[in-house]
Amino acid sequence: MTKGISAAKAHRQSLRRRESNRHRMRTLRTLIRSARESVADGADDREERVRVASAALDRAASRGVIHSNNASRRKGRLRLLLNRTDAAS
Repeated sequence: MTKGISAAKAHRQSLRRRESNRHRMRTLRTLIRSARESVADGADDREERVRVASAALDRAASRGVIHSNNASRRKGRLRLLLNRTDAAS
């Protein structure tokens, strides 16, 4: 247990942030997974799903859930996957 008042408040804040970040990461992973699956399946809405996942990555980076370089790397890999499948088609 924390000893000071400010330490207790910081702990409460960290628990709230942790829960929020867990929810955001769960949503982000779902969006990325659906984008990857739609690209792999050759679905008609694959570009839209990649765009939505990219926007979610940007939002997560701006809110500090993930690092901006991490978001950029993931967006690049999604776009590369999309471009490769479009070129192969």
